[in-house]
Amino acid sequence: RLYEPCVEELTSSLDGLQMGWFWADRVVVKDGNDVKACGSVSGSACPVIHASPNSQASECPVMHAKDEENDLNPLNNMPLMISATKQHGQKLDLPTERTISSIPKGADADENWEYPSPQQMYNAMLKKGKIDPNTGEEIPEDAVESMVQVHNFLNEGCWQEVLEWERPHTEQTHVEPKLLKFTGKPGQLSPRARWYGILSKLFPKTFDSNPPFDRHDWIVLRADPMSADPENPGYSKVRYVIDFYGGADDEDGMPTFHLDVRPALDNVTNARDRFAHYYQELRQKYAQNDGHK
Repeated sequence: RLYEPCVEELTSSLDGLQMGWFWADRVVVKDGNDVKACGSVSGSACPVIHASPNSQASECPVMHAKDEENDLNPLNNMPLMISATKQHGQKLDLPTERTISSIPKGADADENWEYPSPQQMYNAMLKKGKIDPNTGEEIPEDAVESMVQVHNFLNEGCWQEVLEWERPHTEQTHVEPKLLKFTGKPGQLSPRARWYGILSKLFPKTFDSNPPFDRHDWIVLRADPMSADPENPGYSKVRYVIDFYGGADDEDGMPTFHLDVRPALDNVTNARDRFAHYYQELRQKYAQNDGHK
């Protein structure tokens, strides 16, 4: 689906826009298959709530394959401590406030995930070599806030897509799903993305040859009275695969993004859900076409 964030200026490239840090208060409204920002995104945060709003501990649930830090968070394989302090040589004062997302946390807490502040994101990117402390490149300081806004906006859109997939199960149990964790896999193409790449060579006018600029695997907790999971009683784990694509600018020159969200083909239940979901979408599409004849 097409996602169009209301960000006045996005100076960073998609190469720096890895989706490993983003989440925020709900700021999207749906209009058909398009999702647009409703007003501005204030603040930023990763989806973890800490004891204090000023806490420097980070539990952004992104698991990356490697990290040189020794003290890592098992939820995301990221450093437990991400400083919110302005760095030496940093020219701009970036906000340090964190924002709570609309995404419920794991089954053991009645909390929502929280986003890192722009300053924390800057510090994290600096540590990972995404920013040259002397020149501010490859990601300029004045682009960090816009990046956080886009990250948060798209992350909220992902969760809305997950809720759509989970709706049949939610209607049965009357219990909303929750996000346990997610894994960032920016260098790993999903099977569908690889297949789209092959089709783009065979049918270049129909399929875009540009690969996704990032990928996530989300672990969602679905209410399940029959679950035998000792760590999450009453819930079963469902893995979702999300591919993030950069789209063409709209008529106003604003960036657009396409999110491909679906349950992974890990079991028969997920396969059945995918068939039912896509079948329903096709029915609605053809019903609309027949109504316009």
